[in-house]
Amino acid sequence: MGRERLTWGLLLRWGVLLTAVCVCIHVYLETDWWEAPLGHPPHSNQSQGQESRTKPVSAEEQDRSIKRRISYVRTAKKDSPARRSDGDRKHFPPPCCPPLHPHRKTPRWHINLEPWASESRSLNDEAKRFLNYITTPQVLCSSLPGEETAQGRSSGAWAVCLDPKYSLTHRMQSKHCRVYSFGLGVDDRSLERSLARSGCEVHCFDPSLKQPHLQQAQMWLHRLSVDWGDPKPAIVAPRPDYANTKKLATILNDFGHRRVDVLKADMESAEWKILENLVLEGVLDSVGQLLLELHLHWAGFEVGGDDPSVVRFWFSLLKELEYANFRLFHVHRDHAKPHIFLHKNVLNASSVYTLSWVNIQWKP
Repeated sequence: MGRERLTWGLLLRWGVLLTAVCVCIHVYLETDWWEAPLGHPPHSNQSQGQESRTKPVSAEEQDRSIKRRISYVRTAKKDSPARRSDGDRKHFPPPCCPPLHPHRKTPRWHINLEPWASESRSLNDEAKRFLNYITTPQVLCSSLPGEETAQGRSSGAWAVCLDPKYSLTHRMQSKHCRVYSFGLGVDDRSLERSLARSGCEVHCFDPSLKQPHLQQAQMWLHRLSVDWGDPKPAIVAPRPDYANTKKLATILNDFGHRRVDVLKADMESAEWKILENLVLEGVLDSVGQLLLELHLHWAGFEVGGDDPSVVRFWFSLLKELEYANFRLFHVHRDHAKPHIFLHKNVLNASSVYTLSWVNIQWKP
C-alpha cells in the first residue's frame, strides 16, 4: 500500500515537471518566431552566443533592433493581405486628413524693427525716410470707366482699388464683397454707401451708437469698434465710447467672417497699436484692401520712446505691410490740418495722411 502511494506521487511529480518543460519550450519557440525577420529562420542560441562574443552590441544598435521588431509586428497586425503580398512597396500612404488650420500662422510677440535711417539716428533723417515712404505709391490702380466712375467710388481722402487684375471688382459683380468700416462718430459714409450700392455687404462699426445693431441705407451699423486687445471684464473702460471694443480677429470670429475685401479705419491715433496687432496675429491675410488714416501729431496710444524711435517704429510697421504683400496705391494729405509732426514742424509735414493699400496676393 505504501509503495503504491509512493509510485503515484512520483508519477504526479513527473507529470507536473514535464508539463512545465513543455510550456517553457512553447513560449520560447513563439518568442523566437516573432523576433525572427520575415523569410529567415530564427538564429540558434549557439550562433547568437558566437556573434555576441565576436562583436559587442552597443545600446544604440539594440535600440534600433527593438524598433525594427516593433515596426514589423505592427505591420504584420495592421496591414491588409493585399499590402502584405506586395513585398516591394516601401512607402506608406500619407495620413487621411490634412491639418485643421493649415493657413493659420503662429502669433508673433513683436515686429521686426528696420535699421536706422542713418548712423546719427536723428529725427530729421527718420522723418525724411518715413514721409518719403508714405507719399510714394507703389502700384497704380485705375477706376472703372463710365457710369461707375460717376458714382464716386472714391470720396475725398478715401479710395478703393478697382483695377480688374485685383479681385474687388469681380467680388462686387458676384455680390460677394464684404466691407468693414471702423470710426468714432463718422458723419461721411459716402464711400460705404457707394460700395453697398455696388453689391457689397457693408458693416459700419461705431461704439457711440445707441443701439447694438441697426440696418440703415443698405448697411449694417454695430455698436462696436476695433482695438489692439480684447476688453477685460474686471476693468472698467475710462470712456463710454471705448466700452465696446475688440480685436479684429475676435470680431471676425464673432460674426463668422473669414474674409474682408475692404477694411477702412479712422481710429484717432489708435491706428498704430491696432496695425501692430493685425501684423502680430497674422490677421492681414484676411484683408484685401486696407484704408487707414494716420495721425502724426503725436506718437499715438501706448507708443513710447524718443521721437526718432517713434518714427522708426512707424516706418517698421508700414514695412510689415509690404512684407505681407500689401502695396500702397493711394495717398491723401490733409492740407486743412495743422503742419505738426510729433509736436514739431518737421519738413512741413501734415499731421494727417490717409493711405490705401491693396493686397496683391489676395485670393478670397
